Amino acid sequence: MEPQPIQPLKDTQNEPDYRRIAIDRVGVKNLRFPIQIRDKAHSLQSTVANVALTVDLPHHYKGTHMSRFIEVLNEHGPMLHVDNIHEILVNLKKKLHSEKAHVDFEFPFFLEKKAPATKAVGLMDYTVRFSATIDAKGSDFILTVIVPVTTLCPCSKAISRYGAHNQRGQVTYSVRFHKPIWIEDLIQLVEKCASSELYSLLKRPDEKEVTERAYQNPVFVEDLVRNVAARSDQEPNIRWYSVEAENFESIHNHNAYAMLEKHRDSQPTVS
Repeated sequence: MEPQPIQPLKDTQNEPDYRRIAIDRVGVKNLRFPIQIRDKAHSLQSTVANVALTVDLPHHYKGTHMSRFIEVLNEHGPMLHVDNIHEILVNLKKKLHSEKAHVDFEFPFFLEKKAPATKAVGLMDYTVRFSATIDAKGSDFILTVIVPVTTLCPCSKAISRYGAHNQRGQVTYSVRFHKPIWIEDLIQLVEKCASSELYSLLKRPDEKEVTERAYQNPVFVEDLVRNVAARSDQEPNIRWYSVEAENFESIHNHNAYAMLEKHRDSQPTVS
């Protein structure tokens, strides 16, 4: 018995859509993928990213080919850096016949930190996000770090006879840059702007030092974003930034929040 010829499968995605409405972004998200990040110590850090890959969809197509997104990602392997992401965007456009492509990689990034007094070593985790887009106008890349910090309330310190309330906060700091910038440098910039940075491991002498440091350096949530902005303005490599700060208030049933954004494409003279 002769084998029957294989009939081509119907490609529903390529069928025309009668509504003639283009879609800005279509693709896959919440995809976990192992990656390797080169850190400032010139070593590789292995982590797992939550990935989103999207393209635009012209009005005349019914759908996109979801499997092609995964194929493009797998072709590039686990090593992730700025040039690598640009290649992924170019290949997404090519493989999916689109005019615009966008990717997000969000992942935990670990730093080894020494406690301030005892120098006990612990690992601190931070959330990092790479967001990149390519279209007919060119490409765009935004690096975001989410940094937990401690803040101590200046008002509470000024009006209280004993102590002052403090709380953990979170700073979301996003930048565009002229030349690649280290994740560690952005984290350090933010931590210097708070009442105190956080540590994963603290012994009693360390707790004493961190508590007293925060008490000597009170900041409102407004101070926090202004401090980050002031330091950003002294970095000629940063051409745009956005900074958000949220305090998880310890004596209120709400959070305190502040945000600012600044374009710095024309660089000022830095003294």
